[in-house]
Amino acid sequence: MTAVVYPDGLESRRAYDERDRLVSETSRSGDVIRYAYDNPHSELPSATEDATGSRKQMTWSRYGQLLTFTDCSGYQTRYEYDRFGQMTAVHREEGISLYRHYDNRGRLTSVKDAQGRETQYEYNAAGDLTAVITPGGNRSETQYDAWGKAVSTTQGGLTRSMEYDAAGRVATLTNENGSDSAFRYDALDRLVQQSGLTGGRNVIIMT
Repeated sequence: MTAVVYPDGLESRRAYDERDRLVSETSRSGDVIRYAYDNPHSELPSATEDATGSRKQMTWSRYGQLLTFTDCSGYQTRYEYDRFGQMTAVHREEGISLYRHYDNRGRLTSVKDAQGRETQYEYNAAGDLTAVITPGGNRSETQYDAWGKAVSTTQGGLTRSMEYDAAGRVATLTNENGSDSAFRYDALDRLVQQSGLTGGRNVIIMT
């Protein structure tokens, strides 16, 4: 049993079985979620039940991949994977299916539904996501610096850009209408001041 006691005196608790598997969680409001295991050797739960008695069920592959999820209404979602362990398809009981495709580097390149509507993803040589193209043809592009940090995002002809300080933290943000916001941090990398956008300045006091 582990517990977290909050300043107001309330506490949340977690209970484990002899195999150190989570069997129940009690929130600070007293609501309990219970976990059940149908395999004595599995660390993955086969079912959960909340304080209202609503039950959700899961099945898993021998590799720990979620194969089916049945919600409290009895609707089941099935998942498929390729030989690399990448999720390739999601089938919902309502008849909705999604198919996921990857390149030879394991990067998601497209998601297509049963009607053929497709969202595409593009990457640069470093593996950073550079573009998302929606089924309607809308394109969102992201540019990166030499350190792999996003410096601008453009969608529908509007651009949001970021600049970073020597520590790699966002120092300035320019939004789509050209307004700037500046950020300052303390020695512990905590945000202590934000200014701009509305012309004002917010000072953040850390306690």
